[in-house]
This record gives sequence, structure tokens and C-alpha cells, in this order.
Amino acid sequence: MLIKGIYVRVTQTLLLLLFLTSAGYSQEKQGSPVRILFYNAENLFDIHDDSLTADNDFLPQGVMRWTLSRYKRKISFLYKTIVAAGEWEPPAVAAFCEVENRKVLEDLVYNTGLSNHNYGIVHEDSPDPRGIDVCLIYRRDIVKVLDYEYWVPDRKETEKFTSRSVLCARCQVDGDTICLVVNHWPSRRGGVLAGESLRSEIAEMVRNKADSLMRSQPRGSKIIIMGDFNATPQDMVIQSLLKSSPDEGSGDHGFLVNLAEKLSVEGKGTYRYLGAWEMIDQIIVSENLLNGGYGLATLRDLFRIYSPEFLLRNDARYPGPSPFSTYRGYRYQGGYSDHLPVILDLFRVAKGP
Repeated sequence: MLIKGIYVRVTQTLLLLLFLTSAGYSQEKQGSPVRILFYNAENLFDIHDDSLTADNDFLPQGVMRWTLSRYKRKISFLYKTIVAAGEWEPPAVAAFCEVENRKVLEDLVYNTGLSNHNYGIVHEDSPDPRGIDVCLIYRRDIVKVLDYEYWVPDRKETEKFTSRSVLCARCQVDGDTICLVVNHWPSRRGGVLAGESLRSEIAEMVRNKADSLMRSQPRGSKIIIMGDFNATPQDMVIQSLLKSSPDEGSGDHGFLVNLAEKLSVEGKGTYRYLGAWEMIDQIIVSENLLNGGYGLATLRDLFRIYSPEFLLRNDARYPGPSPFSTYRGYRYQGGYSDHLPVILDLFRVAKGP
């Protein structure tokens, strides 16, 4: 396994050198990659009752029989996934959805081997009735969080927003600033059209916020929009997110690029439904992360689905592997998550003379 891991890492490094050369970057302008991971953790609840949320299913006496041993196993598996996804070392940033509260993140970063890597936490409770949130952890030796806020669509006081808020964290890495936007859009449970209007509302909000961020900087803000969108790259709601608003002054900074689209067209995905893979966990970037300049940058081929064998299990119902989930319906399987993580590597480009 060690030899295989070294081979994979060397191969990826050689590919990165090739990509950088073809893109016009010199080898002297590279640094070690800054890895960003997004993962739907599939109902990462603690075992304690929260009187303000509908978490009763995930209690020891609840229908899911969510016991302390199962919870500890889940934390251990999440730790294993993060470390394995980092290959040589854990990612600079790991963003999550379906996380109940700050406590479970503290158990993850302080009570596992991640405690050796000085992770900080960004988390706030969302308006979701179940109490599941979007959040991130970050390595303080690599990333400095300058500020963050949680977005919800503007509504009248009588129209309460009852889904997950969107996290926007403004971060600094090696003197360059990047905005990380973490999403978990409403589920399609009940059919593709279920929650469509709410997904469209959130997409419009994120697009408008992204436009404002990009217009605020002469070279455009560097933005990474990631998450479980409960929609594929081909869906209209995702296509609408990529289109710049018609506001005067958006200019050339308004382009967003969905790095997951190519893999989706190839039939790959992060979630398997009725035997078919769906690419609903995605990473979208502002174009200025791809088109040169200096500071943090990336390439389309540095996005990938993380799909090692331990995160998969042969599907008894539909031929082929599926994500090894914690539950299948109400039946406990003891796996990791019903989603696969996605990864994006950033590299550093030095400012020219």
C-alpha cells in the first residue's frame, strides 16, 4: 500500500508539472499543493438531544439507534478519510455538510490524530429544522481565516428560511486571499422537482454574492464554491449559478467554471441513486483561478473524486460499487458516508519581476 501511495503521488506530481508547463507556468513558480476537500458526512450527529432541533432519530433510543460506539466509529472513519485524502499530510481545508454542531467537529479535530495538525473550526448553527449545518476546518499553519459569514436569502419576516445557510469564509494563504463558499442545497427527496424553487433561490443568492465579491477587486476575487448541490452540473439551477448577473461593471471577472462538469459528462459521480452515479458534489471556481496571474491558482484536471476502495462497497441491489454508507434507509451498515468526497489542489505562482 505504501509503494502504491508513493507511485500515485509521484504520478500526480509529474502530471502537475506537465499541466503547469502547458499552461505557461514555470517550475520555479510552483509550491507544494494546497489541498481543499469537500465531504458530505452523512448525518454526523452526536448522541445528545438538542431541544431546538429535530434530532430525535439520532439518539441512542431513536429509530436509528445512534449509540456512543457508533458515533465514535463515525468520527474515527471521518478522520481516516481526511488523512487518506491528504496522502502525505491532511488537507489544508476540509469542508463538510450534514454536521450537527460544533461539538462533533471538536471531537474530530481534538480527539483524533488531527490534533497534531492544529486545525481551526468555522461553524455556526443553520436554520435547518434537523439541525444539520455546513462548516469547515482549516490548518492554521497554512490558512488564516480573515473573516466569515453565513448567507441566507433575503425574505420578508413572515417568510422564514428553513434550509441550510451558505458559509462564506475569506481566507489568506501565503499572502493571497481566497473566498471559500460552502453549500448544502435542499434535497430532491420526493423527486427531481422537490425543492427546486428553493434551490433556485439559493443559487441566485450565491451568484449575486459572487458577483459582488468579484467586482470588489480590480483583478476579481478568487472564489471556490463547493458543496452538495443536490443537482448535477447539467441541471438548469447549476447552469444559472454559472451565469453572471447583468449588473453593469461585472466585466470579465464574472465567469465561474464548474470543474465537476467534465467528470459528470463521463458518467462519473459522488452519489449513486438506483444504480446510476450522480455528480451532485461539485467544486466551482472563479475563472481567475485558472487563467494565470500570480498567487493561488489551479487547473481543471486538479479536481477529482476521491474514491479509494475503503469508501466503496459492492451494491447488492444494483451491480457495481456504491459509497459505503453509515445507513441504508433505517438499516445500520457501519460505513463512512453515502457520498464520496471531492478534492481540489491549488498551487502557488510567484509574482513576476
